[in-house]
Amino acid sequence: MLKYIFKRLLIFIPTLFVIALATFYLSVNVPGDPVEQMLNANNDAGSSANQKASEAAYIQKRHELGLDLPVFYFAVSNQATPKDLYKIPKKFQRKNLGELVEKYGNWKEISTYYEQVKHFSYAVSDVISDSANADILIEIRNDVQNLLTENDDQVIEYAFQNLKQNIGQDTSLESVLSGTLQQTYQDYTNIKTKATPNKKLIPAIHWYGTQSQFHQWITHFFKGDFGISYQDGRPVKTVIWSAVRWTLVLSVISIILTYLIAIPLGIFSAAKKGSLTDQGITTTLFILYSLPNFWVATLLILFFGGGDFFDIYPANGVGQLDNTMSLFQQFWTRTHHLILPVICFTYGGLAFLSRQMRGAMINTLSQDYIRTAKAKGLDDEKVLWKHALKNSLIPIITLFANVFPLLISGAVIIEFKFTIPGMGKTAYEALLARDYPVVYTIVMFSAILTLIGYLVADILYAWVDPRIKFDKR
Repeated sequence: MLKYIFKRLLIFIPTLFVIALATFYLSVNVPGDPVEQMLNANNDAGSSANQKASEAAYIQKRHELGLDLPVFYFAVSNQATPKDLYKIPKKFQRKNLGELVEKYGNWKEISTYYEQVKHFSYAVSDVISDSANADILIEIRNDVQNLLTENDDQVIEYAFQNLKQNIGQDTSLESVLSGTLQQTYQDYTNIKTKATPNKKLIPAIHWYGTQSQFHQWITHFFKGDFGISYQDGRPVKTVIWSAVRWTLVLSVISIILTYLIAIPLGIFSAAKKGSLTDQGITTTLFILYSLPNFWVATLLILFFGGGDFFDIYPANGVGQLDNTMSLFQQFWTRTHHLILPVICFTYGGLAFLSRQMRGAMINTLSQDYIRTAKAKGLDDEKVLWKHALKNSLIPIITLFANVFPLLISGAVIIEFKFTIPGMGKTAYEALLARDYPVVYTIVMFSAILTLIGYLVADILYAWVDPRIKFDKR
């Protein structure tokens, strides 16, 4: 068994690597810009000094988040694509430059044009707006923005025509911007006249080594550093710990209650197969399993949480504690708030598990060795609990493997209904806010716990059934 466990642990390494790679790939390809989300600033507004200051803050925050590194250990590309394209700060500008490289293949001219467009943008930003040129400046800034974000030749040429026409309408604008506009257009013309598209046909591998986003992310993750939340700047581990404890409390209590009630109930129902008792239990379990948890939660709040009927249990939160409370008062405050959520967490799993236990037990009781044990004169209770129970636990153990990820994933609907600050609620809010460090940390932990769950299930298989030997072929 130890040899098998060791082999399984070794298999965890490539499995987790693939999961981490897929998770990371999603994190770097989702829409939106986390840096702008954290800074919450418009980097293209105001004078050139303000614009440059905003860009400097953007670059600094990008460096703090580790986003100024290449994505992976290496990149398979072509000779037209520069090795350091990742250094372009803005995501949409970087993407646009990559498409220009794909079209024309001459990075030297493209980078010159890019820097000139930025210089042109600064010059436009320094023009003082007044009643005479306000509308023209708005159109000019929109066209300059198109030069930074567009790669279609017709769109760019149209933007240059508009710029030339709008700048020519105002003498003061023409004197300040005309020369810069001409140089920018000349740099764009050079891209087309000096194009080297054949470079894209020559493959190239760019090696970055450990100075890459993926390496930094995965090594920091296994050191316990999960990054920074995009929502409030707190460490992700702080965000998760403040939420996971409530999900753990609810999940552990629910799991214990589910197994303590479901297994004996399923055994009892199987032993009384076909009786009125069995039919009553079966009907009740089917009804419970068919009830959606959001509806049950609503009914519990309505009837017992201060709705239209009784005000017995609090319907939201986990209770407020203070230093004047005794230990028993603190315990009761928490328990009083968690009774209704625990019921919602438990009833569905209880119904399902009882049905699985009943089916497994009925199948076991029909086996030949059970009939042999009864023929030898063993009483029914001993046959049931000593001989039949262990062999009936295999399906239950399989289901138990799925319990581990639930310990941190939580239940979104129930936690929202009862305003419990658990992992389900936290993950949902992080997803809406595009707080991807939180989301993908939860995904990674769920994957790890899933692997652990299946390993524990395999160990329990061998424990309940000695015939299962993993060390033998």
